Amino acid sequence: MNKIAQSTLYLVGTPIGNLEDMTFRAIKTLSSVDLIAAEDTRHTGRLLAHFQITTAQISYHQHNQSTRIPELIEHLEQGKSIALVTDAGMPGISDPGYELVSECIGHGINVCPIPGVSASLAAIVVSGMSSDRFVFEGFLPNAGHQRKQRLEYLRNESRTMIFYEAPHRLVATINYLLETLGENRKITIARELTKLHEEIWRGTIAQALDFYQQRQPRGEYTLVVEGKAPEETTNLTTEQIKSELTQLIESGMSRSKASGHLAKITTLSRQYIYKLSLEL
Repeated sequence: MNKIAQSTLYLVGTPIGNLEDMTFRAIKTLSSVDLIAAEDTRHTGRLLAHFQITTAQISYHQHNQSTRIPELIEHLEQGKSIALVTDAGMPGISDPGYELVSECIGHGINVCPIPGVSASLAAIVVSGMSSDRFVFEGFLPNAGHQRKQRLEYLRNESRTMIFYEAPHRLVATINYLLETLGENRKITIARELTKLHEEIWRGTIAQALDFYQQRQPRGEYTLVVEGKAPEETTNLTTEQIKSELTQLIESGMSRSKASGHLAKITTLSRQYIYKLSLEL
């Protein structure tokens, strides 16, 4: 299982800050493959130098993926092994890695994950919020109206939500969260996870806005936001009911159980909600 295979794309997780989070398997894989496809070869070069890895690199990022994917596929079909890495964490999460993976699958090329650190999982487990079911939203849209529109869609999301955010947009995003989800929702804001200046802040959305309006946000942020409590979900539109049904069914509930669950927290009958579930 530990032998590097030909014609295989390895998705290698790398540290999000602390280099001691690098796994033995990741080091061995990066040392043994024929080529490393990196989001930023300079950034990855420092990681490779630290672990004395001399494998050749090639750049792969959102600005060159359209031309680079055919090249990487050709290398793989010729029998080479390639490791895909991002600047931090697991490749394919909030980066163009999934396009390469999709192309590999379409060409019958083997894809192998080498798990590593994830900022989203690290943040949710220290948030103190429910992690039985959660939804990863990544970065919200850049445009303000699109960001607000996306949060409006998530207004009735009952699962814990995870977002990534850049420092220069943090206050604006918290403000949108307050306007859309309300001031009393719990939120955990994790800054610079695993790094020297790691900071975990917990409170309500209103408290978060007040806190970060009084200090300059620095570093990369992961936001964990409490989902909507079931008792809040009383007056929903037909589309909102359908959205709730979809989430419950996708989580493993039958249509019947999902309909019964929503009937308990709304004024609608179970029969009516079940009929809506059949329209999904």
